[in-house]
Amino acid sequence: MKPQPPLRSGTLARLVGVSPDTLRLYERKGTLRAPMRSPNGYRCYSPESVARVRLIRAALSIGFTLDELAQILKIRDAGGAPCHKVRGLAAAKLDGLDHHIQQLTALRDHLKDVVDSWDHLLHQTPHSERAGLLEALAVAPVKARTLSPHLHAAMTRETQK
Repeated sequence: MKPQPPLRSGTLARLVGVSPDTLRLYERKGTLRAPMRSPNGYRCYSPESVARVRLIRAALSIGFTLDELAQILKIRDAGGAPCHKVRGLAAAKLDGLDHHIQQLTALRDHLKDVVDSWDHLLHQTPHSERAGLLEALAVAPVKARTLSPHLHAAMTRETQK
């Protein structure tokens, strides 16, 4: 079998569906080995880099961070078996997702109650008058304050779009 030639960054990027900038980020973070350089300075990745980038992308898609992957891949590349660490991180991510889902469900239920109460206020208020919906919200207990700061900030950013 004939050895495959090295891949330039643009070629590798197209093969795996990322940008060349993403490949450079993976290098800086330590998840993708620094490639050889051609005489004119171009990055030349090994053909095995395709599988490595696909592994990185798959791990990112389920919530791993590049920093976590860098630690795991460093162990793996040195001949170690980080499988228990990988499983532990994944389990922690699953627990975090379950917690966020519970928070979102509680927020959805609270928002439904708010909308229902506003419907009641609007029904009792003539169209030419203010119903004071936001004022009613301000005096009611706000369950959203029980959200984690991270989730509350994310939801605030989403509503500002």
